[in-house]
Amino acid sequence: MGDKRESLFSCFRFLPILLLLALLLPEGLRAQRQLPDSARQTRFVTRAVTYGVGYSNIFDTYLSPQEYRGIEVRVARETMRMTRWADGRLSLQNFLQTNASYTHNHVDNNNTFYGLVNWNIGLHYHIPLAPNFRLLAGGLADLNGGFVYNLRNGNNPASARAYINVDASVMAVWDVRIRNYPLTLRYQANLPLAGVMFSPHYGQSYYEIFSLGNGGGVVKFTSLHNQPSLRQMLTVDFPVRRTKMRVSYLCDLQQAKLNGIRSHAYGHAFMVGFVKEFYVLK
Repeated sequence: MGDKRESLFSCFRFLPILLLLALLLPEGLRAQRQLPDSARQTRFVTRAVTYGVGYSNIFDTYLSPQEYRGIEVRVARETMRMTRWADGRLSLQNFLQTNASYTHNHVDNNNTFYGLVNWNIGLHYHIPLAPNFRLLAGGLADLNGGFVYNLRNGNNPASARAYINVDASVMAVWDVRIRNYPLTLRYQANLPLAGVMFSPHYGQSYYEIFSLGNGGGVVKFTSLHNQPSLRQMLTVDFPVRRTKMRVSYLCDLQQAKLNGIRSHAYGHAFMVGFVKEFYVLK
């Protein structure tokens, strides 16, 4: 897994571009603006559902010393809403996604199924840098559950995925117009800082853990040293007549090294869906 860690930051190329755009804004526009009074009377809600397909790379030495590559499908539902906290500058994000993949090894004589459900919920503080550009920073609770199933294994055909993290999260949101056509660009990165993860020991069966009660040490503390992971997302929202649509790219890089087991699940998905925006009165 060590020689693959460079892929963990392969999608960071979007961040320097957004930061450069912020630095090139006129000084007067970069001054922070006070939120309008209307923002204190209403809560703005953005809700989106997207569907996508992409590439998956699965590796789990509990099941096999080989990598498995293939196609994945992914569905995501996101809700972002403004709150009354911090003078109306805090927003609540609720992001639920599920993905499933069917992969094969390099000699194409074995296959695996992989599935994961991920739920993020947390708060971001809004920092307006210009009328059309703002940064958001905050934290998320990150809950994950899933499995890897190897079609040819006998004694240990499956490996469970169960972990919880506290993530640092940043966003950059840019409202632009191209010939009076409005676009909303967003980049988001979530970095797990600390959490706990379930992992059997290498060679230990689930029968030993759950039937014989030999479950000592299967729940481990995780941080950047043994779970260097990253989720990134780039979205573009645009109107089509009376409908608003979203096109997005999601780079999901999950990896860990616990109890003598190395694992990773790399996903790259292109997604499309619909966006609904509305105000909720207090």
